[in-house]
Amino acid sequence: MDPAGGCPHALNARLRAEGTVAEVVLPGGVPGAVVLGHEALKEFLAHPDAAKDARHFPGLHDGTVPADWPLRVFANAQGMHTADGADHRRLRSLVGNAFTARQVERLRPRVEELADELLDGLARAAEGSADGVADLRTHFALPLPMGVICELLGVDPRHRGRLHELSHTVIISTDIPPAEVVAAVRELVELIATIAAARRADPGEDLTSALIAARDGDGDRLSEAELIGTMRLMLVAGHETTLNLISNAVRALCTHRDQLDLVLDGRASWSDVVDETLRWDGPVSWFPFRYPTRDLSVDGTLIPRGTPVLAGYTAAGRDPAVHGPDADRFDVTRPGAARNLSFGHGAHYCVGAPLARLEATIALERLFTRFPGLDLAVPETELPHQRSFIGNSVEALPVRLGKP
Repeated sequence: MDPAGGCPHALNARLRAEGTVAEVVLPGGVPGAVVLGHEALKEFLAHPDAAKDARHFPGLHDGTVPADWPLRVFANAQGMHTADGADHRRLRSLVGNAFTARQVERLRPRVEELADELLDGLARAAEGSADGVADLRTHFALPLPMGVICELLGVDPRHRGRLHELSHTVIISTDIPPAEVVAAVRELVELIATIAAARRADPGEDLTSALIAARDGDGDRLSEAELIGTMRLMLVAGHETTLNLISNAVRALCTHRDQLDLVLDGRASWSDVVDETLRWDGPVSWFPFRYPTRDLSVDGTLIPRGTPVLAGYTAAGRDPAVHGPDADRFDVTRPGAARNLSFGHGAHYCVGAPLARLEATIALERLFTRFPGLDLAVPETELPHQRSFIGNSVEALPVRLGKP
């Protein structure tokens, strides 16, 4: 698999033609597998013998996988996304209450306020440019989810820019030299530790302070590594994926004006747009890793014990066996689009899914209500795709706002 990634859909189609599970060679020459079909992926994600803990990946520890393997950062990460069983339940319970549908709905006024402020800034950026063009990712799609998750965690605004740069290097840019990744991981961990220390010294009404103070039924608390890992997960996943989701939805609507008209005319909802975008062009292409704890048969294909397996979210989203022969078509009225697996499935279903949906629906509604004539400033084929096989979006999204 190409570490520089690019648009995943052509590769997905080729792999799906061979079956719902495929053998691949991961960047760095490590043998692995991908699960591509919707039903096969749903089965695999919920399988009790598909573990997240890298101790079930023998090659990582016996010298088979080199120390500078570029994807080692994903396997070595600590937090609820790499924990299993009771450890996972304990860690998830400490953060889950902050992301319930009821708790997230309480954030609606603040998300709406922040969205309107950012749209003012987007308009100023367009007016201040010589050609009336502004980058929607820079001025809107990024600072909205980043601002919300940082406010939730009590992060000083001065850290936000660097947090995004580091998380993008560690998680999204899968084609940079391993030494740069290691350095970025080290700096990211140090910065998150600094944020945690500030909240420990001066607790507030934020999630970081709550995590530091939290105890389970036996009085246990998060270890420092668990605290840092949990904060890292929330900071990175809490903005990178929503950034891509908003960007991909805007691209889809700008290149399918008939679908945008359906929403503006009230014949479809912004939630429909979010569901169809998650299905048709989800924010994550291939998500690492799960490891079978025994030889595992998935939809008739054997995945050997200890194989690092990627979840093929964008591939499953266009599976014609589930979404029909027109699965490659963007259709906001499509029945069953909400069945997409872009937020996962089973015990590791994304805890932040309600927040991501809220942010994306508010962002799209506010953006296109204010600027219904918004359009891409360059042909879609000229937009630079993320150099990643994990993240799925573009690096920049230049737009013209049109008349309000």
